Amino acid sequence: MAQDLKVKKPPGRLVVSVETPGQARSAALAARTLAESIGFTPAASEEIALATSELASNLIKHAGGGDIELKPLDSAGSTGIEIVSEDKGPGIVDVELALTDGYSTVGSLGVGLGAINRLMDALQFSPGPLGGLRVLCQRWIRTADRNTPGRRLAFGAATRSYHLIRENGDTFVIRQWGDYALAGIIDGLGHGEFAQRASQAARQYLENHFDQPLESLFQGAARACRATRGVVMALVRFDLGRAKVTIAGVGNIEVRVLGNADPLSPIVRRGIVGLPSAPKPVSTEHAWGPESLLIMHSDGVQTRWASERFNDLTQDPPDALARRLLHSYGRMDDDATVLVARNADAIPTGHRGAKNSL
Repeated sequence: MAQDLKVKKPPGRLVVSVETPGQARSAALAARTLAESIGFTPAASEEIALATSELASNLIKHAGGGDIELKPLDSAGSTGIEIVSEDKGPGIVDVELALTDGYSTVGSLGVGLGAINRLMDALQFSPGPLGGLRVLCQRWIRTADRNTPGRRLAFGAATRSYHLIRENGDTFVIRQWGDYALAGIIDGLGHGEFAQRASQAARQYLENHFDQPLESLFQGAARACRATRGVVMALVRFDLGRAKVTIAGVGNIEVRVLGNADPLSPIVRRGIVGLPSAPKPVSTEHAWGPESLLIMHSDGVQTRWASERFNDLTQDPPDALARRLLHSYGRMDDDATVLVARNADAIPTGHRGAKNSL
C-alpha cells in the first residue's frame, strides 16, 4: 500500500491521489496515522480513517478518482483534523438527498455520506474549482467527560410513551463539560417504532457532537434523520462562565426559564428537522442567574400550567419537579417528556443526590 501514497505537499498537509482501491486504503491509513499523531484516541482515529475511506471510495465510484487532502487544525486552543475530498467528475445533483441512508446511484448500500456525517463534527459541500464536488469535513479532539465530578448544574428528566404503545417517540440529551452543558428534548413525528427511530437517530448524533455550535447540531441531526419521518427539537446551551443560556428550536418544544428578571422569548421556527423544507433554527441568548430554573417539555405535556403551583418544589431536585410536571400535565394520548435544570448549589444539601445530576 505504501507505494500508492503520493505526497504532493510538505509534511503537515498531505494530498493523496485516489484512483484505485489500494490508494483509497492508503488515504485511510494516512488519516489514521495523522489523527493519532495529533492526539486522537485509537477509537476516534479509527472513525476518522473510516470517514476517509468512505470519501475515497466515493471518489472512485462516482468520479473515477480525485484527491484526498489531510491537515491538522489548531484553533482557539482546540486541536482537530480536516479532510477534503475533491474530484473532477460530474458532482452530485442533490447532495442532501445523497446523505440519506439507503440512497445510491451505483447500486451500493448508500451509507457513505450519512456515515461521514455521523463520524465527523462538520461536513460541508461546494463545487470544485474544476467542476465536480468538494467535500470538507472536520473533527476536533473532545476532552469533555460526562462523568467529570464537580458539575455545576443539576438535571432531571421524566418521559413516558403513548399509553397504548410500547415504543417512546420522545427522548432527551444531557451533557456537561467544564463550564458548559447541553440539554435538549427530541420528539419523533407521530408515535411508535418509526417515531422512536427518528428521535434516536437525532439523539445519537447529538450525543456524539454535543460540544459543537447549535446550528451545526441542528444541521447534523437533520442529516442523520433524513431517512426517517423527522423530529421536532429544542436545544439549550449553557455557558456558566458568562452566566448565559442559548436556546434554539424547530417545532413545538416548550422552553421556559423561571427565576429571571427578564421575560424569556425564544424564537420558535415551525417545521420538522430532517425534512428538506425544515427551516434553520434561530438562536437567542438569555441570562442565567443563581436562582434560574429551566423547564422544557414536549407537546405531550399541556402548556397551560402556572409556575406558581410548584412553589413548594422550587428548592427540590430537578428530577422531582420533572416527575411531578409529567404526572400532573402529561397527556396519555401522546409521548411526553419533561426536562428540568438548575444550579446544583441552589438545592439544599439534604436534597442533593447522585441521580439528580445526570
